[in-house]
Amino acid sequence: QVRLMESGGGSARTGESLTLSCVPSGGASSRNCLAWFRQAPGKEREWVAIIEPDGTSDYTPTVEGRFAISKDIAKNTLYLQMNSLKPEDTAMYYCVARFGVTGGCSNHPLWYPSWGQGTQVTVSS
Repeated sequence: QVRLMESGGGSARTGESLTLSCVPSGGASSRNCLAWFRQAPGKEREWVAIIEPDGTSDYTPTVEGRFAISKDIAKNTLYLQMNSLKPEDTAMYYCVARFGVTGGCSNHPLWYPSWGQGTQVTVSS
Protein backbone atom coordinates (compact mmCIF):
# COMPACT_ATOMS: atom_id res chain seq x y z
CA GLN A 1 0.00 0.00 0.00
CA VAL A 2 1.38 3.37 -1.05
CA ARG A 3 1.50 6.10 1.56
CA LEU A 4 2.54 9.70 1.12
CA MET A 5 3.34 11.71 4.24
CA GLU A 6 3.53 15.49 3.80
CA SER A 7 4.88 18.05 6.21
CA GLY A 8 6.06 21.63 6.25
CA GLY A 9 2.92 23.64 5.67
CA GLY A 10 1.99 26.61 7.78
CA SER A 11 1.54 30.36 7.67
CA ALA A 12 3.69 32.91 5.92
CA ARG A 13 3.55 36.54 4.86
CA THR A 14 3.78 37.78 1.31
CA GLY A 15 7.30 37.38 0.02
CA GLU A 16 8.34 34.77 2.55
CA SER A 17 9.29 31.16 1.90
CA LEU A 18 8.12 27.72 2.99
CA THR A 19 9.36 24.25 2.19
CA LEU A 20 7.07 21.26 1.91
CA SER A 21 8.32 17.70 2.28
CA CYS A 22 6.80 14.38 1.31
CA VAL A 23 8.00 10.88 2.10
CA PRO A 24 6.50 8.18 -0.14
CA SER A 25 6.41 4.58 0.96
CA GLY A 26 5.10 1.36 -0.47
CA GLY A 27 5.84 2.11 -4.10
CA ALA A 28 8.56 0.00 -5.68
CA SER A 29 9.72 1.26 -9.04
CA SER A 30 12.62 3.10 -10.53
CA ARG A 31 10.38 5.15 -12.80
CA ASN A 32 7.98 7.32 -10.86
CA CYS A 33 6.07 10.52 -11.38
CA LEU A 34 5.96 12.69 -8.29
CA ALA A 35 4.08 15.95 -8.11
CA TRP A 36 2.48 18.61 -5.98
CA PHE A 37 -1.10 19.70 -6.45
CA ARG A 38 -3.07 22.27 -4.52
CA GLN A 39 -6.67 23.16 -3.90
CA ALA A 40 -7.95 26.46 -2.60
CA PRO A 41 -11.42 26.80 -1.03
CA GLY A 42 -14.07 26.87 -3.72
CA LYS A 43 -11.62 26.08 -6.49
CA GLU A 44 -10.66 22.96 -8.40
CA ARG A 45 -7.47 21.08 -7.72
CA GLU A 46 -4.60 22.35 -9.84
CA TRP A 47 -1.20 21.01 -10.53
CA VAL A 48 1.73 22.97 -9.15
CA ALA A 49 4.89 21.10 -10.03
CA ILE A 50 5.91 17.73 -11.43
CA ILE A 51 9.19 15.90 -11.38
CA GLU A 52 9.66 13.41 -14.18
CA PRO A 53 11.42 10.02 -13.83
CA ASP A 54 14.51 11.51 -15.48
CA GLY A 55 14.59 14.35 -12.93
CA THR A 56 13.32 17.12 -15.16
CA SER A 57 10.63 19.36 -13.70
CA ASP A 58 7.56 21.21 -14.90
CA TYR A 59 5.70 24.07 -13.26
CA THR A 60 2.34 25.66 -13.66
CA PRO A 61 2.87 29.21 -14.98
CA THR A 62 1.70 30.95 -11.81
CA VAL A 63 4.56 29.46 -9.77
CA GLU A 64 7.28 29.28 -12.42
CA GLY A 65 10.41 31.00 -11.13
CA ARG A 66 9.18 31.04 -7.52
CA PHE A 67 8.74 27.36 -6.66
CA ALA A 68 11.18 24.49 -7.05
CA ILE A 69 10.41 20.80 -6.89
CA SER A 70 13.19 18.36 -6.07
CA LYS A 71 13.75 14.90 -4.72
CA ASP A 72 16.47 13.49 -2.50
CA ILE A 73 16.82 9.84 -3.47
CA ALA A 74 19.02 9.00 -0.49
CA LYS A 75 16.42 10.38 1.91
CA ASN A 76 13.50 9.17 -0.21
CA THR A 77 11.94 12.62 0.12
CA LEU A 78 10.19 14.95 -2.28
CA TYR A 79 10.39 18.69 -1.66
CA LEU A 80 8.62 21.81 -2.80
CA GLN A 81 10.57 24.97 -2.08
CA MET A 82 8.16 27.90 -2.25
CA ASN A 83 9.68 31.38 -2.46
CA SER A 84 8.15 34.82 -2.89
CA LEU A 85 4.84 33.52 -1.61
CA LYS A 86 1.66 35.37 -2.51
CA PRO A 87 -1.80 35.30 -0.90
CA GLU A 88 -3.08 33.47 -3.98
CA ASP A 89 -0.77 30.57 -3.09
CA THR A 90 -3.00 29.87 -0.09
CA ALA A 91 -4.33 26.33 -0.47
CA MET A 92 -4.14 22.77 0.73
CA TYR A 93 -1.09 21.23 -0.90
CA TYR A 94 -0.99 17.56 -1.80
CA CYS A 95 1.89 15.28 -2.62
CA VAL A 96 0.89 12.80 -5.34
CA ALA A 97 2.57 9.88 -7.02
CA ARG A 98 2.30 7.35 -9.78
CA PHE A 99 4.79 4.51 -9.71
CA GLY A 100 6.06 2.38 -12.54
CA VAL A 101 5.36 4.75 -15.43
CA THR A 102 6.56 3.96 -18.93
CA GLY A 103 6.34 7.43 -20.43
CA GLY A 104 6.12 10.99 -19.23
CA CYS A 105 4.03 12.42 -16.42
CA SER A 106 0.60 13.98 -16.68
CA ASN A 107 -0.59 17.15 -14.96
CA HIS A 108 -4.13 15.83 -14.62
CA PRO A 109 -5.11 14.95 -11.02
CA LEU A 110 -6.98 11.80 -11.99
CA TRP A 111 -3.82 10.33 -13.48
CA TYR A 112 -2.28 10.04 -10.03
CA PRO A 113 -3.61 7.15 -7.92
CA SER A 114 -1.73 7.99 -4.73
CA TRP A 115 -2.37 11.14 -2.69
CA GLY A 116 -1.15 12.36 0.66
CA GLN A 117 -3.45 13.80 3.29
CA GLY A 118 -2.49 17.37 2.41
CA THR A 119 -0.77 20.17 4.25
CA GLN A 120 -2.22 23.67 4.55
CA VAL A 121 -0.33 26.72 3.35
CA THR A 122 -1.73 30.13 4.26
CA VAL A 123 -0.16 33.32 2.98
CA SER A 124 -1.23 36.67 4.34
CA SER A 125 -0.53 40.09 2.94
